[in-house]
Amino acid sequence: MKPGFPFPGCFALVAAGVLAVSDRVPGGLRAWAGDVFVQPESRLRVKVLAEGLREPIALDVASDGRVVLAERRGRIAVWSLADSRFQTAANLNVFSGPEDGLLGLALHPGFVTNGWIFCYHGTPGVLENRLSRFTLRDGSLDPASQRILLRVPTRIPKPNHSGGGLAFDAAGCLYLGTGDYTYADRSEGFAPLDHRPGQELNDSERTAANTADWRGKILRIRPEPEGGYAIPEGNLFAPGDPKALPEIYAMGCRNPFRLSIDAPTGRLFWGDVGPDAVQPVPERGPAGFDEFHVTRTAGNFGWPYFIADNRPYRRFDFATRQSGRPFDPERPVNESPFNTGLRELPPARAAFLWYPPGPSARWPEVGSGPRSAMAGPTYHFSAPLKSSARLPAEWDGATFLFDWERGWILGAWLDGKDRVTRLKPLLPGHRFRRPICLQLGPEGALYLIEWGSRWSDNTDAALVRISGAE
Repeated sequence: MKPGFPFPGCFALVAAGVLAVSDRVPGGLRAWAGDVFVQPESRLRVKVLAEGLREPIALDVASDGRVVLAERRGRIAVWSLADSRFQTAANLNVFSGPEDGLLGLALHPGFVTNGWIFCYHGTPGVLENRLSRFTLRDGSLDPASQRILLRVPTRIPKPNHSGGGLAFDAAGCLYLGTGDYTYADRSEGFAPLDHRPGQELNDSERTAANTADWRGKILRIRPEPEGGYAIPEGNLFAPGDPKALPEIYAMGCRNPFRLSIDAPTGRLFWGDVGPDAVQPVPERGPAGFDEFHVTRTAGNFGWPYFIADNRPYRRFDFATRQSGRPFDPERPVNESPFNTGLRELPPARAAFLWYPPGPSARWPEVGSGPRSAMAGPTYHFSAPLKSSARLPAEWDGATFLFDWERGWILGAWLDGKDRVTRLKPLLPGHRFRRPICLQLGPEGALYLIEWGSRWSDNTDAALVRISGAE
C-alpha cells in the first residue's frame, strides 16, 4: 500500500493557546461566504475546527454538541460547539506499538448526565486490549474512574488487525469491532489458513472463524451502571456453551475497524479491510476485495473462507502447496488445529458492496488503488430541526461509507432488502486526507477526522466539520 497525498489549498489560522478554525477549499466551483468556503453545487461547507493533532483516530459527538476526540497515543480532548475551543481532557497511559493504542471511543447515550466514555485501548506491560469505561466531568477525564469491561488478548510478536470500532444502539447495547489478529503478508494475498505447527499467527481460523475467541468479531454487550455488562438477547450464541462466546454478534471479520448503527432501523454497518491478491488464482481463490456489510441480526460473515459475494477460498496446504476443495458458504467447517471453538459454523453472509484494487465495473464510484473500507453514520433529514448547519434533504437516508486510503466519502442508499440502489460522492472531486472516523452531530452536521497524508506522525491531521450551506 502506498501513502496518500496531502490535500491542496489549506489555510490555517492559529490563535495563542487555542487551536483555531481554518478553512478548506473543496474541488469545483468555490465562493467565499464569511468565515468558510462554500461549494455551491453541493450546498456544503467545510470548516477545519482543529489542527496540530497527533494521530487523531476516533471521535463521538454528544447531544449537547461537544465533540470528544481520541488520539492513538492516549490523549482525549473536547471541542465545544458553544465556544469553538479545543481542550485536553486527559492523557491516558496506553501501549501504542504496531497497530495498537487508543483505537476506539464511544459516548454513552446518557453521557451529558453521567459523563461516561467507553474506550478500546492497549495497556503498557499487559498483553491485552481493553474495553474500559471512564468518566469525564467539567472538561476533565479521571483515569482513576476506569472500569474494565472486556480484555482481548494480544501477544508478541504483534500480528496485524487490532480493530477498535465502537458504537451504541438505541437500546443501549455497545458494539466493539475486533480484528482477526493474523499476519496479512504471509499468504500471498489470499486467505491465511496455515495449519503447520508454530504457524498459528498465519491462521485466521484460530480467531475470526473461532467461536471461542474474541478476535475477528463484532461483540455486543449491554454495559451496566456498576461497571459490568449483560448479554443482550439476539447475539449469535446463547450463554452456557464453553465453545462459543455469548458476546459475539458478528463473526467472520478481518478488520472491522469502523462501524456504525442506524438507530431508527437497528442496522449495523461496517467496513472490512480485505487481503491484497490482485487477481484470482484457481488453486487458491478470489482476488482481494474490501467489503461493506450490513445486518439487522447476528450472523457469520465469512472470513477467512469467503469474501465479497461469498466467493470461496480453497483449503491450502502450506507445506505441500496442494489445494483442496472450495469452502461451502452454506456449511463452513473449521478444521484448524488451532481452533478452540465449534467445528461447524453458521452459514456465511455476503457483503452488500465490495471492490477490488482495480476499477469496479459494478460500482465505478469507488475508484481504484489501495483500499481501506470504513463505515460511518446514516443521515435522516429532520424538517422540524432549526439548524442552518444540517445537511441538505438530498442526503436523507444516506449511509456514509468512506475509504481511508482512497480519500472519498460516499452516500449509499439501500432498499428494503439492504441492497445498494445508489452511490453519491460527498464533495465530488475532493480527496480527503485519509478519513478515519465520521460522526453526525445533533445539529445535522458531519464531524470528520482526517488522519493526514502520511502513515504516522502527520503535520496535517485535522478535525473537520461538514455542514449545510443554506
